[in-house]
Amino acid sequence: MNQISSTSPSSSGAVSGALLMLLASLAFAGTNVLQNVLIWPIGMSSTGMTFWQYLIATLIALPLILRIGVKNLRTRHPVLHEVRAFVSALGVHVFVYGFASGMPAWQMVTLLATGPLFIILGSTLFLRERASLARLFAAFLGFVGALLVSGIGTDGFTVMVLIPIAAAALWATTDVLTKYLSREETPETLTVSLLVLITPNHLLILLAATLMAQVAPGFLPAGVATGFPFQLPAEGGLWLLLLLGVLTAGAQYFLAFAYKVADATYLQPFGDLKVPLTAVIGFVFLSQVPTPWFWIGAALILAASLFILYAETGGRAGKLAAA
Repeated sequence: MNQISSTSPSSSGAVSGALLMLLASLAFAGTNVLQNVLIWPIGMSSTGMTFWQYLIATLIALPLILRIGVKNLRTRHPVLHEVRAFVSALGVHVFVYGFASGMPAWQMVTLLATGPLFIILGSTLFLRERASLARLFAAFLGFVGALLVSGIGTDGFTVMVLIPIAAAALWATTDVLTKYLSREETPETLTVSLLVLITPNHLLILLAATLMAQVAPGFLPAGVATGFPFQLPAEGGLWLLLLLGVLTAGAQYFLAFAYKVADATYLQPFGDLKVPLTAVIGFVFLSQVPTPWFWIGAALILAASLFILYAETGGRAGKLAAA
C-alpha cells in the first residue's frame, strides 16, 4: 500500500496514468498466478514464500524508499504505524493461504474486491464518518456480488471463501488506519513507514507460524509452515520466486508513478481491471475456469466500487490509498 499525493492530470498525464495502472494490474495478476504455482507444483509454504516475496520486493524498492527519504520515518505515532504494517502483512499471509487451500485465483481476487465495503464500515464505525445512502447502497450491491462469486447455495460453495474476505477485511483495517493517520502524517511518512516495516513483520509472522508448527503440530492448516522457515525452492522455482518479488516491486513502482501523473479518482477503475485480468491469466496458465456467476458477481462488485467512487468524489482530486 502506498500513500502518494496526486496532481490534476493533463491529457498526456491521464493516458500515462491509465497505462501505468494497467501495468500495475497486470503485475498484480501475475503475482497471483505465481503464488499458485510456487505453493502447489513447487511446494513452498505460504508463509515462507510470502517472506521471500516481500524481502526481494523491498530490496528492489530501496531506490523508491531513498527517493522519498528515510527522514520521513519520524512520527508521533510509531505504535500505530507498526500496527498498520503488521495488519497489512497479516492480510497478505491470509490471502496467500487461500491459494494454499486450493481456491482458484479468479475467486480469490474477486472476493478481495469486497475491501471497499469494509472500508466504508470501518470509516463509519471508527472514524465517525457519515453512513450515506450511497454508501449503504454500494455495500448492498457489493455484498450481493460477493454472494454470487462465492457460489453460496450451489455445490461449489465452501467455507474457504471466507479466506479472501478475511484478507479484504484486514487490508481495509490498514486503509482505515491510514485514513486516521493521514490527519496528522504526510503522504511521504505513510509510504516510507510501510515500505520499511512490512518485511520485518512478514519475518515475524513467518517465525511465529514456524514456532507454532513445532510446538503444536496440526494446529495450523497444512501448507502454512515447514520445519525450516527460510527454505528456498530448487532451481526453476527459485527463478519463479525472484520473478514474484520483481512483479511485487514493479506493481508498487507502477502505482507510485501512476498517482504522480493522474488523480486517484480517475485511476481507480483501471486498478479494478486486475479482477478480470487475473481470471484470464488464471485460465491461460492454470486452466482455472470461472463459473458463469463469476462474471455477474464481479460486475456487481466493480459497479459498487465505481458507484461509491463517483458518488463521494464527483471527480475531485484525491490522494492515493490503494493496496
